[in-house]
Amino acid sequence: MILGQLRRRRGRALALAAGILVAATSFTLLTSTVDTSQATTVGTVRKNARSAYDVLVRPAGARTDVEQESGLVAPNFLSGTFGGITMAQYRHIRGLSGVDVAAPVANIGYLMVHTTVSVDVSRFLDGKASRQILRLAPTLTAGLGTYRAADQYVYLTRSPITCGTAYGDTFGSDTLEKGRIEKSTRRYVMDGKYDVCFYFNGDKTEATNWSLDLPMMSSIIGEDLSDKSAFDPGLHSRMNCQSGQGKATIDIPVAYPVLLSAVDPVAEDRLVGLGDTLASGRMLTEKDRPHTTPPSKATGGEPETLVPVMLSSRPLTEGKLDATVERLDIGDPATLPSRLGNPTAAGYVDGLRGTPVGKVGVDLSEGYRKAVPRYGVDTQEYWTVGPVTYRRTPDGELAVRPQPRQKPDLWVTNINQQPVPDVPEENKGTQYRKVTGHPSTFCGHLGVCDQQDYGRLTFPYIRVVGRYDTDKLPGFSPLSDTSLETYQAPEVTGADSATRELLDDKPLQPDRNLGGYLSAAPTMLTTLDSITTLTKSRRTPGLQDRAPVSAIRIRVAGVTGVDAASRARVNAVAGAIRTAYPKLEVDVTIGSSPTLRTVALSPKAHVTERWVDKGVALRILKAVDTKSAILFLLVLVVCALFLGQAALASVRSRRTEIGTLRCVGWSGGEVLRLVLGELAAIGLAAGVAGALLAYGLGRLLGQPDAGAKSLLVLPVALLLATAAGLIPAWLATRLGPMQALRPPVAGARRARPVRSVAGLAALNLLRVRGRTVLGAAGLALGVAAFTVLLALTLAFQGEVAGSLLGNAVVAQARNADYLSVALSLLLGAAGAVDVLVLSQRERAADLAVLRATGWTNRELALLTLYEGIGLALLGGLSGAVAGLVAVLALGQGVLHGHLVGIVGAALLATLAATALVSAALTVPIRRLSRIAPAHLLAAD
Repeated sequence: MILGQLRRRRGRALALAAGILVAATSFTLLTSTVDTSQATTVGTVRKNARSAYDVLVRPAGARTDVEQESGLVAPNFLSGTFGGITMAQYRHIRGLSGVDVAAPVANIGYLMVHTTVSVDVSRFLDGKASRQILRLAPTLTAGLGTYRAADQYVYLTRSPITCGTAYGDTFGSDTLEKGRIEKSTRRYVMDGKYDVCFYFNGDKTEATNWSLDLPMMSSIIGEDLSDKSAFDPGLHSRMNCQSGQGKATIDIPVAYPVLLSAVDPVAEDRLVGLGDTLASGRMLTEKDRPHTTPPSKATGGEPETLVPVMLSSRPLTEGKLDATVERLDIGDPATLPSRLGNPTAAGYVDGLRGTPVGKVGVDLSEGYRKAVPRYGVDTQEYWTVGPVTYRRTPDGELAVRPQPRQKPDLWVTNINQQPVPDVPEENKGTQYRKVTGHPSTFCGHLGVCDQQDYGRLTFPYIRVVGRYDTDKLPGFSPLSDTSLETYQAPEVTGADSATRELLDDKPLQPDRNLGGYLSAAPTMLTTLDSITTLTKSRRTPGLQDRAPVSAIRIRVAGVTGVDAASRARVNAVAGAIRTAYPKLEVDVTIGSSPTLRTVALSPKAHVTERWVDKGVALRILKAVDTKSAILFLLVLVVCALFLGQAALASVRSRRTEIGTLRCVGWSGGEVLRLVLGELAAIGLAAGVAGALLAYGLGRLLGQPDAGAKSLLVLPVALLLATAAGLIPAWLATRLGPMQALRPPVAGARRARPVRSVAGLAALNLLRVRGRTVLGAAGLALGVAAFTVLLALTLAFQGEVAGSLLGNAVVAQARNADYLSVALSLLLGAAGAVDVLVLSQRERAADLAVLRATGWTNRELALLTLYEGIGLALLGGLSGAVAGLVAVLALGQGVLHGHLVGIVGAALLATLAATALVSAALTVPIRRLSRIAPAHLLAAD
């Protein structure tokens, strides 16, 4: 019976089978795509969820207002923090249950590393001159600033330059040169020679006498510069005195501020692999401690405290010197030694006219790479800097609050109030941080200070035990990289074309301006045992004496990702720290990811930098779980209702047949089994064909396990066909014999005048409201699903995007979302078309009557088309409204920022569905136009 019915109505059976085939295959492929997308997303998140540490602990008040309100961690956060956590707090946190590694960082301050940068100027020499002077007029470019640097000189003579001493070895010089003795400069001759460099480099006062009425000569006591500014160009200007021919170099004095920080070498090695970064010498060990040498072994016969440090092999600051080279007009070369060998040397050289002969350039980092001697790092002074403060602009952008210019006394030593030598020119630039000086005590040879500095220690010296290269760090995923500010500079680039042009399309790097926006990472590391030696040698006790630790980075034991157990372990450790020390700032950084933020440094300079967005991984997992569940549910509902419509239309088209069966004695149960049996047979056949189709499409789409997933089409098709037919089959059993034999289209209750084809189409839709609602329901569902899915996709992208990890996830998940949207719309439109075609078949007699009374094919086609358009608009607009209501039910935040776009897309979907329905109606319209009215009436 079932097979016979299928053969007799094979057209309808094939159409229903095609619908089941499309729905089951699409549902299987789509859910597989969603599952694959979800698995890929979860895998990406888990792979990139963990960086160097899981919890960051900072002192009270270290979290800025911007961090507090945005839930982000600012870049360069470590540079503005100098102390705030006590050693007792650190030891307690280190001993908490669940803590695997607790790596402290105690920022001490910025020290000055003094050295020189060498510039070869040999190609600019006059090969015929016996004596000559070249001048360099340098310009320093660093970051967004350009600064005029002090002039530098080289004096080249073919005469020998020797060393000598005078006055009982009290004075000495290594730049003595014979020259014609001038009467006015005779008193400055030492052993018959002039000191050609001392007066320019050591004393520019032009004084003619020193104490005891002795001639002003090279002295172990330098010029008193207490009335000079550290930024006075004359203090930085040097004369290089050399003997030879054809080769000359200028050694430009430079100083590099390096941040000294104390760490636990063992914890650092376990946390980030510090032991793998050794470039030369040896690594710090936990046994390294300050060492005091006895006077008998110390330089100068006084006890010295040596602090063991490791120095970075790179300065981590950038800068470039570009200089114009001038050859100076010196007049008679024979008089040059006497002119340089007296107190007026500086004024004389500065006043010489020069002729430009070329240009040179040199990277400041070249000077840093030179070996640093023990006394090349000055600990008499160190400086600390405050954090950057931000404000919100009217358009919501972040802008940096500038700070006042540095005060002159910031660069004055505590000993004799002399200016700090070779202060970097960048410190004259814009200030974004407050810089504080920490002058040392001076205890002489006593070891312990008295009077004003009672109880303090004398300042120590630095002993470099090795160098480390931060490029050798193992690294972490860039999608979840939290700031390793102990070793890396922040990543900052120009946010607009004007700023990128100022930066020459290069990233903005830290410079030597202590008050600059970017501060270099610690460039010098020592042990925790060295903290007291450094901080207690300061004249004024500070926070570092009581609480030296600036931050603690914690790795939690047993954490493998962002699964529930790992999150619980991390939260337990963070909660224990908050309970023990409520005032400390505790940030859970597991699952964090960099996010880009634009910051205005000035009205003309805007940069983009990577802040750390906390909890990104967890938000992504929650969002993808929610999105995948809703996608699965919506696609299931669309597929099931599409098949339900098709099954209901099939039963409706067989009302007469069912009525006949009931008249000859068939029971309701037998009719139920007949309808479900037919649908099951159709579903089984469609499932077999769908499995083959799904396998081919799965391989084409590159889905893993395409074979196994294609086998799911058969049970899905059978289940969908049977489930979709339950309600129509049950409705068929409810029809009595006489009810089933009545025509499905009833006459109108009262006649209404119709004056147009469009009016008749509208009247037909209203006359049979059930059929109209049935036809519009599928399309409404498709448009509603499209609206919900689009809103969900946009909300998901808005929720997840914004960080590097989130952007990667959005890019991976996008294809499945768009496929879901397209399928829901197509299935809804297909259901509406199916019901509309069936409706036209039921009204074939009506169409025949109209044609018999003189209606043309064009008018009949318009009537059918207008009904289809009306039905499509009704379903589409209803679906758009229903979709928006459903979106509102999901939460108002889903529509935030997307309302106009979603409404517009829903309207476009309605128009697209209308066009699709109209195009699909061309087939039944053309078929009806070929049938004569007599045949239609006879068939009815």
